[in-house]
Amino acid sequence: MFTPMHRRNWWLACWGLALCSPWLAQAQDKYPSKTVTLVVPQTAGGANDAIARVLAQKLSEQWGQPVVVENRPGAGGNVGTASVAKAKNDGYTLLVNADSAQVINPFLYQRTGFDPVKDFDPVAPLAKAGYVLVANPALPANTVAELIALAKSKPEPLAIASAGNGTLNHLIGEMLQKATGIQLQHIPYKGAAMAATDVVGGQVPLSVQSMPSSIAFIRSGKLKVLGVVNEKRLAALPDVPTIGETVKGFGATPWYGMFAPAGTPKHILAQIQDEVAKALDAKETQDKLATLGCEPFKGSAEQLAIIVRDDLQRWSRIVKDSGARVD
Repeated sequence: MFTPMHRRNWWLACWGLALCSPWLAQAQDKYPSKTVTLVVPQTAGGANDAIARVLAQKLSEQWGQPVVVENRPGAGGNVGTASVAKAKNDGYTLLVNADSAQVINPFLYQRTGFDPVKDFDPVAPLAKAGYVLVANPALPANTVAELIALAKSKPEPLAIASAGNGTLNHLIGEMLQKATGIQLQHIPYKGAAMAATDVVGGQVPLSVQSMPSSIAFIRSGKLKVLGVVNEKRLAALPDVPTIGETVKGFGATPWYGMFAPAGTPKHILAQIQDEVAKALDAKETQDKLATLGCEPFKGSAEQLAIIVRDDLQRWSRIVKDSGARVD
C-alpha cells in the first residue's frame, strides 16, 4: 500500500536526484577519467613513435591522467591501424599514425583491414617530419648530383635500404629512381633503425631515413646527408639542399596525425582537439620536436580530413607508377 509516508519518501528521493543530477552528469561527462592509449602502428624508435611519446607526456600533464604509447607494428602499419578502427569509440584509444599507413597502404595492400576514411574520425594533424637521403661516409658522392653521376657510371645498381616493403622510405626511393633515371636495388629491413644501422656499418651504401631515426648518426658523422626529401630545407639542417633543388619537382613532406575510431562523441573529440592544440603550442613540445628534426603541424580536424583525401589521390598515382605491391 502506498501510504503518506511512502509518498513523502518518494518525493524526497526525486528531489534529491534532481539536485544531484547536474553533478552526476558532470561526473559522467568528465574526460578523461582513466588512462588514454595512443596506438602507434610502427616499431619503437621511428619518427611516429618519437612524436607520439612527446605528445603523450604533455597530454598526461594537461589531463592529470596517464597517457601511454602502445606500439602495435605489423604489415607496414596495418595491424595497429586496423585495431584502432575496431576499438571502442569512447576516446580512450586513439591512433597516432604516419601518412604512409593511413594514405599509402590502401594502394599497396589488397587487404588492410580498415577504410582510411570511413573507419576514423580525424582529430588533428600533429607534426611534419624531416626525411633525408643518407649515405655511408665512404660513398664517393656528397650531393644528389654526384650520386646521380655515380649511379649512372656503375654497371650494377646501388643498394638502398628501407624500413620495409611499401614503407615511405621505400616509396621515396622509387620516386627518386623515376625522377632521375638511375637504378637502385631496394633492400628492405624490419624497421628504420635496422636499415640505418646497416648503412652506418657499410653493408648498404644508401637509405632514406626520417630525422628522428637518423639524427644521432648524422650529428656523430656516422651518416652523411646527400639531400633533404622535403619540399623545403630543414631548420635542423639549414645548409643541406633539398633533392628538389637538383631534381625539379621532387619532394614530399611526411606528416603525422591523430585519429579516433569513427563515431567517437563530438564533445570528446572537441576536448581532445583543444588539448592537442594546447600541447603543440607549448614551447617545451616545440623544442622537443625540433631536436627530432620535426615541427608542429597545427590544424583542425577538417583540415586533416582534406589532407587525407588529397593524399589518397596523390599516392594512388605514385604507387601505381612505381609498380610497388606488398601482397
